[in-house]
Amino acid sequence: MTLEGKVALVTGGSQGIGAAIAKKLASEGADIVILYVGNPAPAEETVAAIEAMGRRVVCKVCDVSNYEETQAAVKDVMAQLGGVDILVNNAGITRDKVLLAMSEADWDAVLDVNLKSMFNTIKACYRNFMKKKAGRIINVSSVSGLTGNAGQANYASSKAGVVGLTKTVAKELASRHITCNAIAPGAIRTPMTDAMDPKDLQAILDSIPLGFMGEADDIAELAAFLASDKAKYITGEVIRVDGGIAM
Repeated sequence: MTLEGKVALVTGGSQGIGAAIAKKLASEGADIVILYVGNPAPAEETVAAIEAMGRRVVCKVCDVSNYEETQAAVKDVMAQLGGVDILVNNAGITRDKVLLAMSEADWDAVLDVNLKSMFNTIKACYRNFMKKKAGRIINVSSVSGLTGNAGQANYASSKAGVVGLTKTVAKELASRHITCNAIAPGAIRTPMTDAMDPKDLQAILDSIPLGFMGEADDIAELAAFLASDKAKYITGEVIRVDGGIAM
């Protein structure tokens, strides 16, 4: 196991891509912290899966778009588990509308969760990383942030901001041996895509050069690599996992 003795904090880690990342990191030996909001049932399932691996797991309800709430939550889990070695910023939402129909509230909500939350968690963890002179920060962006996407001005802007944040943090913290990288997923299969109208689903598939959607585990595998010592010489990178859609 490549992450034995490490503690990984995953935002939005109760379900979907975040849960896949949390479980993969646990399978590699890490103890896990999950920060989430929303339905507790998926969170309980994820916690049970991690505990079944024999790993410690702390699961807290926390609105990571709120600065003070995030600082308090991270301070608490650090006290419980002795610090954090790996930070995975995965929390994200969408409020898709064409720009002319998009409200200020739609814009602010998406930017707050998708981008401001990463500022909040990095601020909460960076002193801990600097004391250790080690750390891994993995930010989940999106191909929408690289290419833009009609109907997603807020989402694409937030994910483009993640790219800028990632590269800046990588430069600022490199001298302390702290790496910061981003993963840019494309179309990833979820229960929501499974329930789509077949014509809409086919349109997505037709846009992917490889001809199929990715799985949450595809993102998790890359996150585990970036969290490990195997990726110690990689920082400031944005790695697409998109079937070639943005190449």
